[in-house]
Amino acid sequence: MADVRQQLQQAIDGQQASLLEILRRLVAFQTVSPPARNTADIQQYVTQQLTAAGFAVKQQSFYDKDVLVSGQLQGVSPNDHHSLLLNGHVDVAALTDRDHWQTDPFQLVQHNDDLYGRGVSDMKGAVACFLYLFQLLKRLDIHLPGDLRFQSVVGEEAGEAGTKTLLQQGEKADFAVVGDTSDLVFQGQGGVVTGWITLKSPHTYHDGNRVNMISAGGGLKAASMVEKMPVVIEALQKLEHYWAVTKQYPGFPAGTNTINPAYIEGGIHPAFVANECRLWITVHFYPDETIDQVTHEIEAAVVAAAKADPWLKEILPTFSWGGDSMLVDKGEVFPPLAIDRSLLAIQLLAQSHERQLGTKPAINMSTSVSDGGWFDFYHIPAVTYGPGKMAQAHSDNETAQLSQLLAYTKILADFVLTWCSQTKS
Repeated sequence: MADVRQQLQQAIDGQQASLLEILRRLVAFQTVSPPARNTADIQQYVTQQLTAAGFAVKQQSFYDKDVLVSGQLQGVSPNDHHSLLLNGHVDVAALTDRDHWQTDPFQLVQHNDDLYGRGVSDMKGAVACFLYLFQLLKRLDIHLPGDLRFQSVVGEEAGEAGTKTLLQQGEKADFAVVGDTSDLVFQGQGGVVTGWITLKSPHTYHDGNRVNMISAGGGLKAASMVEKMPVVIEALQKLEHYWAVTKQYPGFPAGTNTINPAYIEGGIHPAFVANECRLWITVHFYPDETIDQVTHEIEAAVVAAAKADPWLKEILPTFSWGGDSMLVDKGEVFPPLAIDRSLLAIQLLAQSHERQLGTKPAINMSTSVSDGGWFDFYHIPAVTYGPGKMAQAHSDNETAQLSQLLAYTKILADFVLTWCSQTKS
């Protein structure tokens, strides 16, 4: 085993031109989301790479022109040894400031150790490392005792449940590494759920009736729903402040459990009093809470505020939570991911990290979210652990370092050999 490790580590350095070529090909695919619906070609390339590395591969349609890919490199003794699943998404953030880019975002550009291109940090860099490692395992004729699995998903950038879809279908492993942007830090996360809060009047009035709604003696008991939405927003702010004081979770800065009123829409046009107003919110919660718990608390607080309002008490707000796509049904869910430091897989991955970098890995909780929580949701132990810095994710002139990609590949290579050779207890 020692000779195999050494050969693999040396090959990672010696054949790094292959890593750059894989990343160059991945970056060239314009898989921005939104608009999404553009990943069929990149997933075909991923499929070709997996097939060449000896994986059995499955493709399936997700949304129109979007595809999910999963592969398995069967171990020589899978019933007795642990399996590992590596997960990454190939959709990238939209280009909101293309004029600020100094290079073509879809062309990999190297300046010394720096690599520029859309997705090099979030997270085509990690996907390239995965595919490069698979390629080297094949070239060196390394056969693992346990199964090695891979998921190349889409939809992460738009809250579309690509990873959820594969896990819901029964894909699993004894441990999973989600290679999303973490700067080689072991990360868990809180959960996120979006929701719509709607105020809707039972009647619609012409603008000419407003004088009777607001003047003394007007006699028309009615209100603009746009003007009443601040009642809801104030209730959310009070609850958010209460949460910040009363709730904590290890690894999170105080007050990470936020309620963000992100988007508002309402009314018909200026000739009408607004008969409806809808508020879109994003809720961050801790791993020891559930979606049902936090949404119940929000609904109770908002309804209580509405009942205290003389107009709203008879037309209470309604709520709609979550969704499978920010683009299709304007909703998303990201479950939380807790990190169990006592897990053997976490300890072995930490040892692989320390062997390569000389220091123990930091372990923290991300204030952002990734697909990692879906593994916890489906009872698969997992960690988010990947190259790239969060400050570079979604940024113009997105950058990653070649040295970090190589280090990450070496760490994963060491861990794959160790974990997939561990006998099941």
